[in-house]
Amino acid sequence: MTKTSSHTPIHVIGGGLAGSEAAWQIAERGIPVILHEMRGVRGTDAHKTDGLAELVCSNSFRSDDATSNAVGVLHAEMRLAGSLIMRSADANQVPAGGALAVDRDGFSDAVTAAIEGHPLITVTREEVTGLPPEDWDQAIIATGPLTAPSLAEAIQARTGADSLAFFDAIAPIVHTASIDMDICWYQSRYDKVGPGGTGKDYINCPMDEAQYNAFIDALIAGDTTGFKEWEGTPYFDGCLPIEVMAERGRETLRHGPMKPMGLTNAHNPTVKPYAVVQLRQDNALGTLYNMVGFQTKLKYGAQAEIFRLIPGLENAEFARLGGLHRNTYISSPTLLDRSLTLKGRPGLRFAGQITGCEGYVESASIGLLAGRFAAAERQGATPSLPPETTAFGALLNHITGGHIVSDDEPGKRSFQPMNINFGLFPPLEPGTVTKPDGVKRFRGKDKALAKKHATAARALEDCARWLKG
Repeated sequence: MTKTSSHTPIHVIGGGLAGSEAAWQIAERGIPVILHEMRGVRGTDAHKTDGLAELVCSNSFRSDDATSNAVGVLHAEMRLAGSLIMRSADANQVPAGGALAVDRDGFSDAVTAAIEGHPLITVTREEVTGLPPEDWDQAIIATGPLTAPSLAEAIQARTGADSLAFFDAIAPIVHTASIDMDICWYQSRYDKVGPGGTGKDYINCPMDEAQYNAFIDALIAGDTTGFKEWEGTPYFDGCLPIEVMAERGRETLRHGPMKPMGLTNAHNPTVKPYAVVQLRQDNALGTLYNMVGFQTKLKYGAQAEIFRLIPGLENAEFARLGGLHRNTYISSPTLLDRSLTLKGRPGLRFAGQITGCEGYVESASIGLLAGRFAAAERQGATPSLPPETTAFGALLNHITGGHIVSDDEPGKRSFQPMNINFGLFPPLEPGTVTKPDGVKRFRGKDKALAKKHATAARALEDCARWLKG
């Protein structure tokens, strides 16, 4: 089948998760796409390959629970919408308790094969250094958090607004065979069984109090990479470097990624660990595990020395050490309309992390929406916006709505990247959640869980209705 259509092509700049998803959604509607990807011509500080939709941080898409977790609801909505990213993730999942984690190479290969094999998608390996020319009447910029400086400067010059930036840190990956399983054990927190999981999907490294304190001391004293020209750029709280968390208080890690709750040491079940480091399977073969929550800006030499203080990792061999890169995003509430179009430039949309969403599926979902919106316009229709009660709509509303927070400067918006969460969804109608029969007290965690269930159910019903409309 040849790559022909009666429609003029839509250009998508960036072959990450958002750009790949946008291109797929457009092409699936019978409209040709030219996908521009600079990797293969020019690399980035974080990517290792030129594959489309390469994962540069964790290999986890987080919770797949569509009944009580907002990201799980987003997973379900994307599947309903024919998402290529979710299809590829499902086909390349690895065990991860209640989460959906993927073999990163298999996932990228699947996305790349689907995009390159689509009869209406042409992949062009080139760097787009400025805003799309005017004769690209429909285009999507999905260059992600690693947007090349020349394009970022062009965006800034066009909008007259400062682009914002924050640091993002990458966790190390360890060769499984180098982990001492006489010290460590397999267990998911609370033995939770998730998609493709067994309840024993994480490797756990226990610490007693003395070991934990020695580890914290080493982290705080560790040699870190300099900020250089990025000095003063704030971190995204959902991806703080491990040593930055340690500096915020000695107990921070023990109540965060190193919390011991829900875990029992199989080698010494009567003694509760003071802290636990978890590693999650990173590839389908199970030969690689990544250190959960251990994003870092420590220099390579310091990483190897400090992380080998962890019981069970004394002889750890690292397939990849952690790293630090800059994420860039625009002030979307100021610059974009509800259909993700740049105000004052009809037909030019933004998608993915550059819009100020955070997370793999969030980025891909905004690419999905941008692709559907652009395709609708190419076909002469007005884009249909998802209801705000859906995960799609809640995230879109956050990105394009922003937040009014300043009393001194009425109307000034404070906009920060955010993962999907139930706090972004509109409140339920009064009376939606009622006390179950036979229950005397209905409050606290039970009531909160019931609200999540109702919010999730409403979202999926409304999403299905929207997609059919």
